[in-house]
Amino acid sequence: MTTKNLLVELFVEELPPKALKKLGDAFAGVLLEQLKALGLTAADSAVTPFASPRRLAAHVTAVAERAADKAVSQKLMPVSVGLDVNGQPTPALLKRLAALGADASAVPGLKRAPDGKAEALFYDSVVPGVDLAVGLQKALDEAIAKLPIPKVMSYQLETDCGIPNFLPGWTSVHFVRPAHGLVALHGSDVVPVKALGLTAGNATQGHRFEAAKSPVLLADADSYAQTLLTDGSVIASFNDRRFAIVQQLAQAAERLGPGYEVLMDEALLDEVTALVERPNVLTCGFEEQFLEVPQECLILTMKANQKYFPLVDTHGKLTNQFLVVSNISPDDASAVIGGNERVVRPRLADAKFFFDQDRKKTLASRVEGLGKVVYHNKLGTQGERVERVRAIARAIGQQLGGDVLAQSADTAAQLAKTDLLTDMVGEFPELQGIMGGYYARHDGLSEDIAFAIEDHYKPRFAGDELPRNMTGVVVALADKLETLVGMFGIGNLPTGDKDPFALRRHALGVIRMLVEKDLSLDLDTVLYSAWDVYEDESIQIAWGKAQGEKDLKALKESGKGGIVASGHSKRVADERARVALVDFIYDRLAGGLREQDFSAQEVDAVLALRPQRLADVSQRLQAVRAFAALPAAAALAAANKRIGNILKKSEGEGAAVQESRLVEVAEKDLFAAMQATVPAADAEFANGDYTASLMTLAALRAPVDAFFDGVMVNAEDPALRANRLGLLKHLHEAMNRVADLSRLAT
Repeated sequence: MTTKNLLVELFVEELPPKALKKLGDAFAGVLLEQLKALGLTAADSAVTPFASPRRLAAHVTAVAERAADKAVSQKLMPVSVGLDVNGQPTPALLKRLAALGADASAVPGLKRAPDGKAEALFYDSVVPGVDLAVGLQKALDEAIAKLPIPKVMSYQLETDCGIPNFLPGWTSVHFVRPAHGLVALHGSDVVPVKALGLTAGNATQGHRFEAAKSPVLLADADSYAQTLLTDGSVIASFNDRRFAIVQQLAQAAERLGPGYEVLMDEALLDEVTALVERPNVLTCGFEEQFLEVPQECLILTMKANQKYFPLVDTHGKLTNQFLVVSNISPDDASAVIGGNERVVRPRLADAKFFFDQDRKKTLASRVEGLGKVVYHNKLGTQGERVERVRAIARAIGQQLGGDVLAQSADTAAQLAKTDLLTDMVGEFPELQGIMGGYYARHDGLSEDIAFAIEDHYKPRFAGDELPRNMTGVVVALADKLETLVGMFGIGNLPTGDKDPFALRRHALGVIRMLVEKDLSLDLDTVLYSAWDVYEDESIQIAWGKAQGEKDLKALKESGKGGIVASGHSKRVADERARVALVDFIYDRLAGGLREQDFSAQEVDAVLALRPQRLADVSQRLQAVRAFAALPAAAALAAANKRIGNILKKSEGEGAAVQESRLVEVAEKDLFAAMQATVPAADAEFANGDYTASLMTLAALRAPVDAFFDGVMVNAEDPALRANRLGLLKHLHEAMNRVADLSRLAT
């Protein structure tokens, strides 16, 4: 079967830049997937996606003109249904054959084969392979239908109604942007497919202003990228265009001197790549007076509003030079440079104005204004929220550093949200916290407080840095805990991929700070301190989604907007919310640990005990891994599981072990072995040497095996049974201090 390479292009109006790469990859990927499903590609066929501001295209190698015929064996029906007692075809069989394009003459050729308990009739036939024109039409329709279009447009196309002397009609087309051209080339041959009211040809359009030819005629599928570059002045490949931008940015910075470095934001690179067809990097500048404004403000306005690339010096300080990626390459670029400089100047002037105006009021003077800003209709205002964060921060600070840390955390927490009321943060919400740090320094507050205000949102995303000082850590913990407890308390939980209050991120932030800062805090302690703050303020919250719970029928709206309940129902509701939040945090912890190359079994064994010091979890996991590698591990894990089952069935039984009541040799030996090993293992556990603790307990394998081989635990004598259960209970507690070893049993 001969094959040729295939090229398909949709030429459209400017596509949404933030979605361009995804659209290009999806178009090419689905096209190849559909062609493969139709048998039109070879095993090694590959696809190359192309995506520019005005086109989506795909180049597929080794595509056949016609798919190979396929032998198909189709089950028809049971023999007892298809043939009568004389072996003649029944009407049901003839009808089924007719649907497949066969008649009674095919009956002698039908095969019989077992199908479960009965015997069935099978019809063997050859299905002719699909032609490329038909197959590509199906693949193209599917590729267009499956595009991840952010927002669909509707537009009208003029159509010939087919009646002489009648005016043309109109048809509606729905696509991401109006389409103006379709190319489909198999080698050098045009494939007659249609899409979006267009018929395929071999002509496309190049650069709006700099194309050498219009239209651009494509000789064959393989010359697409080069012809577009030469005749159309377009770099069709998204990746090639992005690489060209990166190279030009680096070269432009190098021409300015060794002290310049480009801030190459990955998302901005992708967006700019989607805005230009043939990039040309130009160097621009602005007045040095604007550098008095915090550089975060200037960088954000240049990147977010203008799509410019700022330049910093070797110390990371912003310079008054910046780079622009232009879509045109004039001989004299001064007009383009001047235009961009004029455009950015008002933006920088606005930032300077906001900064100057904001500094006329102190952060402390803005605290009262937070009481007028609604945080959540069930949780009150930002002012009320700040008071809760302060109380939680004081409690955590007291535990970690006494009065000094508690006081500094309280001050930082009181001021942390005040920059929400500033003009700068009103214009650039991304700067919340950052501007608070600048304004705190301007107000004469210490660096400790300024850093804490700036950092209290951290970590903002996966891999983000943690707060730089302990005051910041305390306030960040308090802020996230207040949100988690409040939202869980009113039943406002994440569902599926929806998490409008970023509760997953908040939980991961709490985990990271407890672990990476090695804080001497128990998880329950910090969670309950947050719950207590809500209760102390009489903002009584309850589990809002406790459907079917008779105890929660008394829930009703309070005057303060919180959900209240009284007596037993309130306690049940709160406890449900607490349990759900604890589970939520441990689930996030488990997911993170599995991403760190710990097995699900290891993670399950450790987290089954709900360890309170999250900083110790990694050490416990390492200990479990070392224990699992021991020859005795499997037997001890199985024995541990057996002990757990025995103790569950005999709940309430068991007593302190009395050596005088040990009768059998095996139980005496186990008791003696425990006397020798358990104290040492406990001491190692207390010292944080979890691996040594488990290694010490591994010596119990032989006496444990002997115990179960020679001792009847459920003896008829109640005193004897209670003593043996007590022995097993003591053993179970000793073995499961680091992790639930029964989870390692296969």
